[in-house]
Amino acid sequence: MVNTPPPEKHLDEQHHQPQSSIASIDFYTPLRLSIDGTPRAAATGPSPTNQPIIPEGPIPPPPSSRSPPPPFPEAHHAITISNNGSFLGSHNHPSPPPLRPPPGGGGGKKGGGGDNGINVIDDCAVEEIHEVCHPPHVSLWDKLRGRLNEIFFPEDPFHVFRKRNQSPATKFVEAVQYVFPIIGWLRTYDFDVFRSDLIAGLTIASLAIPQGISYAKLANLPPIIGLYSSFVPPMIYAVLGSSRHLGIGPVSVASLIIGSELSQSVSPETQTELYVSLAFTTTLFAGLLQTGLGIFRLGFIIDFLSKATLTGFMAGAAVIVILQQLKGLFGITHFTKQMQIIPVLKSVIHEEKEWTWQTVVICLSFLALLLVARQVSAKKPKLFWVSALAPLTSVIISTLVVFILKSKLQKVATIGKLPEGVNPSSLHKLYFHGPYLSVAIKTGILAGVLSLTEGIAVGRTCASMNNYQIDGNKEMIAIGAMNVCGCLCSCYVVSGGFARSAVNYNAGAKTAFSNVVMALAILITLLFLMPLFYYTPNAVLAAIITSAVIGFIDVKAAYNLWKLDKLDFLISMCSFFGVLFISVPIGLAIAVGISLLKIILNVSRPFTSELGNIPGTRIYRNLSCYNNARRVPAFLILTIESPIYFANSMYLQERYACV
Repeated sequence: MVNTPPPEKHLDEQHHQPQSSIASIDFYTPLRLSIDGTPRAAATGPSPTNQPIIPEGPIPPPPSSRSPPPPFPEAHHAITISNNGSFLGSHNHPSPPPLRPPPGGGGGKKGGGGDNGINVIDDCAVEEIHEVCHPPHVSLWDKLRGRLNEIFFPEDPFHVFRKRNQSPATKFVEAVQYVFPIIGWLRTYDFDVFRSDLIAGLTIASLAIPQGISYAKLANLPPIIGLYSSFVPPMIYAVLGSSRHLGIGPVSVASLIIGSELSQSVSPETQTELYVSLAFTTTLFAGLLQTGLGIFRLGFIIDFLSKATLTGFMAGAAVIVILQQLKGLFGITHFTKQMQIIPVLKSVIHEEKEWTWQTVVICLSFLALLLVARQVSAKKPKLFWVSALAPLTSVIISTLVVFILKSKLQKVATIGKLPEGVNPSSLHKLYFHGPYLSVAIKTGILAGVLSLTEGIAVGRTCASMNNYQIDGNKEMIAIGAMNVCGCLCSCYVVSGGFARSAVNYNAGAKTAFSNVVMALAILITLLFLMPLFYYTPNAVLAAIITSAVIGFIDVKAAYNLWKLDKLDFLISMCSFFGVLFISVPIGLAIAVGISLLKIILNVSRPFTSELGNIPGTRIYRNLSCYNNARRVPAFLILTIESPIYFANSMYLQERYACV
C-alpha cells in the first residue's frame, strides 16, 4: 500500500464541468484496478453530494444471462485533447481484457471509454477495485543495460549459460552447438536425409558450375575464380550456417559491383594481377564487415535497405548487367569500361564493325532455351530440374557445336584454357598499401552489405516456407567467415543466391550438407574436367547471366508500390534511375537517403485519425471509415501511428489546437 494522496474531485464531478475543460488522469498518482485489471482513476476523496462511490468489497458475479461483452479495440497510441485544444497527454498500453458493459452502452457523457483515451467510470458500474503501487525504482545503469540488451540481444544468445540444473559440460556442448550448428543436425542425420541432400547437391552443382564461370566474367575476373569461389565457401557455411536451403556461391550483384567499381581504377585486361589482388582484398573487407556486424549484433542496420529501395536497386542492377552482356551477344572485343546505359549503348553502336552474327545466333538461341525452361519450372514446380539443368545443358551443347564447327566459327570467342587443380593460396596477393586501397575498402563495404542483404533475405524466405527460424546475426558471421577465409584461397565475394537457393529448396535439401555435395562436385570438376571448357563460347555465358538476372526486374512489385505508397514508389524509382544513369553506389545512396527521410517524416508528422464510439458497444473506430461511429461529447479521441515525443508533440498540439 502507498500513502493516500490528497483528495481529488470525483471523476463524475469533473466530467460535469463545462466543455472547455476535461478531466485528465495523472499517471504518477495511485490508480485502482477493476476486477479484470483495467486501470481506473482512484476516487480517494469523500464523495460529493449525490455522487456514487465505488465499493471496495468483493462483488458477486454478474448474472449468467448477461451477454458477453464486445471486444475492446486494438491497442493504439492515443492522446486526448479537450475541445479548447489543450493537450492532456498520451496513453500507450496494450489492449485490456474485455469489460462488462455498463447498462445503456459504453458511450455518452456518463460512462463509456476505451483504451484510446481516458476511461470514465459509469455511475452504475459495480466493480472491485485495488490500489496500484508505484513501480519499483530502477537505476539508470539498469535501464541503459536493459535497453541495450533489447536492441542488440533480443534473442539472448547467452541463454545456454543461464540455464540452471545443468552441468558445465552440458552448457559447454550447447554453447559449441550454438557456434557450430552442424553439430545439431549431425546428431539426427540418417540415410534418408543424406539421399535428399545428395540429390539436391548434385542438382545445384549443375547450376553452380556455369553460373560461377559466368559471374566471374561479369566481375572481370578469370573464369576459374568463379569455380574456386564455389568450392571452399560452401563447406565453411555448412559448418557455421543455420539455413538448410541457402545455396552458396558467387552472386550477380556483388559481381557487378566488383566489376564496375574496380575497373574504373584498374584495367582488368592490362593490369590483371593488380585487378585480381584488389578483388581478393575487396573480399577480405567485405567479410570483415559482415563478421563485425554479426558479432556486435548490428544486423538491424541492413533493415534500412527497405523493400522499395531493393526493388528499384535490383531492377537497375539487372538492367546494367544485361547491358554488359551486349559485349558477349555481339562478340565485341573493344567495349567501354563504363556501366551506365548511355555510354554502353554508344559503345555498342560505335563498334558495329566488330559485330559477329554467329555469336548473336548462339546467344539468342540459348537465351530462349533458358527462358522457356524457367517458365516451365515456374508453372510446374515439380519440374524444377528443368531450369536447374538448363544452364549446364546449354554449356555442353554450345561447347560441342563450337568444337565440331570450329573451322567455321573462328570469330566466336571462347573461354580458352583453364588451370586444373584446387584453390591456390592468395594470402600473398592481398593489397594493403598503395593508391588503390581506398577503392578496395569502398567496394568491399558496398559489396558486403548488398550480398549480406541478399543472403539473409533468401535464407529467411526459405526458413519461413519450411517453418523454422534462422538467426540473422549468426548468418552474418557465417557469410563473413566464408569471405574472410575465401579471400585467402583465391575466392571473391560470395553469398546465398536466389537461383541456387530456389533450386536447392525445390530439389528437397534437408540440411546444409547439400552445399558440401555441391562443393565436392566442383572439386571433381576442378581436378579432371577443366579441359572440357576450352571451347565454351562467351555468348552462352552471356545468355546464362541474362536469364539469371532478368527476374530481378519486378514490374509487379513496382506497380504494387505505386498502388500502396507513392513515396515508396518514388524511392524505388530514384534507386532504379540512379543506378541506371549515375552509378551503382550513388543510386543506392540516393534511395537510402530518401528512405531515412521518410522515416523521419513518419515519426515527426505521424498519421492520426479521430475515433468514435460504436453505439451500444465499447468499441472505438475511425470516424472516417465507420459511418455509425459517434463522437464522444467533450472528448477528442485520437489514434496516432507513432510514439509521441519532442519531434512531433508540437505538431500535434498545433494541428488540433483549434478543434
